[in-house]
Amino acid sequence: MKSKKNRPLRVAIIGTRGYPYVYSGYETFVKEMGERLAKRGFEITVYCHRPLFAQRPKTVNGIRLVYVPCIETKNLSQLTNSFLSMLHVCFSKTDVVFVANSANGPFGLLPRLVGKPSVINVDGLEWLRPKWKGLGATYFRIASKLATKFYDCVVTDSDEMQKIYLEEFNAPSTMIAYGGNPRESSDSSLIAQWNLTPQSYYLIVGRLIPDNNSDLIVDGFLASGTQRKLVIVGDVPYQDAFAQRMKNIADDRLLFTGYVRDQEALAALYHNCYGYLHGHEYGGTNPAMLKALGYGCAILALNTRFNQEMLQQGKYGWYFEKEANSIRDLVNYAETVPEQMKQLRESSRDGLVQKYNWDFVTDEYERLFKSLCSLG
Repeated sequence: MKSKKNRPLRVAIIGTRGYPYVYSGYETFVKEMGERLAKRGFEITVYCHRPLFAQRPKTVNGIRLVYVPCIETKNLSQLTNSFLSMLHVCFSKTDVVFVANSANGPFGLLPRLVGKPSVINVDGLEWLRPKWKGLGATYFRIASKLATKFYDCVVTDSDEMQKIYLEEFNAPSTMIAYGGNPRESSDSSLIAQWNLTPQSYYLIVGRLIPDNNSDLIVDGFLASGTQRKLVIVGDVPYQDAFAQRMKNIADDRLLFTGYVRDQEALAALYHNCYGYLHGHEYGGTNPAMLKALGYGCAILALNTRFNQEMLQQGKYGWYFEKEANSIRDLVNYAETVPEQMKQLRESSRDGLVQKYNWDFVTDEYERLFKSLCSLG
């Protein structure tokens, strides 16, 4: 048998929608980390949701693609795709299996049975998210616990999440954060399509789900005295009562753009906002927050241990509590201190410290994958 040292290390990635389909944080992660590893000589295979890809090339940018079917429902598509992908990878020549999302915790038993090293990135506190109630929340908690038992390595993406896995499951983990790409400028004329001008609006970016507290932010914002608009970028890819209720709020200061898939237009929205409002509560290192830092936003964030970590205890942003009055008061304050808001915008890129650098993140994964194969 040929030694692994004399050929590329083969890494399979399971649990995302696929590549190069960039829809959320995990797919961006696959793009940034997967492409870098492929350029470094790794053999990367990404398992994709077959229904999402009309065209199905075998390779893109040096990354091998496998298209796997799934049960196309909101709750089952990811689990069924991951399970079938895991069965496939167990009979492949893969050296290391990398899995995203703690929902896939139970499936870690499969590579263990065939002796393949495996890693899982567990993401956030899924069992606490409002969208998963009852049975869903119970499943996520059990799955997260099983992830700590079945996989050879658990990766958490923030120091605080690492602490939580120790507190909740007495499980050590490897902390490797998520990366951000700083960007200095964009075409400000692109925001004119929404009749916006620079500094005339606050911004929210994220799915319209209870987890992100967009309803609370809207309530607090509308109770404030600002005449600026609140631009809400995001939606959900299915019919949803919560999202529809949000979009039905009648107020001239609210602007729902839906998904903004043009990355240049999205960058312009970030670059030209007066303030960025961040209500995400249950994750670790948040990709939208990293964009807000990298694009030079003045950040007003929900006071959580994760947001405290990312903004370095207030060095790169201000906090509001989980109540509408707190948001109202912070927005009113932000209106009275334009110079301080400008200072936040000018310093925010400094918040992308080394652990949020994609090359550093890739270095950490490279070391991890090699160590699991006794190569590092």
